[in-house]
Amino acid sequence: MKTVYTEQAPAAIGPYSQAVILGDVVYTSGQIAIVPSTGEIAGDTIEEQTEQVMKNLGTVLAAAGSCFENAVKTTCFLADMADFAAFNAIYGKYFVNKPARSCVAVKTLPKNVLCEVEVIAAIEK
Repeated sequence: MKTVYTEQAPAAIGPYSQAVILGDVVYTSGQIAIVPSTGEIAGDTIEEQTEQVMKNLGTVLAAAGSCFENAVKTTCFLADMADFAAFNAIYGKYFVNKPARSCVAVKTLPKNVLCEVEVIAAIEK
């Protein structure tokens, strides 16, 4: 098992890794809308925050030797299911291969963000 770390994505805010590689698969931790260079949350809207989440996921996936197109499963957490359509509009720009997905509303997310996404993806060979 190999841990993944990149300075281009937010550092873990707890006892976990940005991602872990096992064999030819990368498992990312949930990414939230933290801007890596400032540590601040990116915007107040679901659109702004989802874009930042995708940027963070993209850099973690790249550091692991993978990409959005190799995603096989995502788990998405929303603070409010009323944001589902707006979230999907951004999500769909990145996950064009339509991986398997779960999407649930939760009571509260870290730092009171509006969304969090984790990915399981194949690694480029």
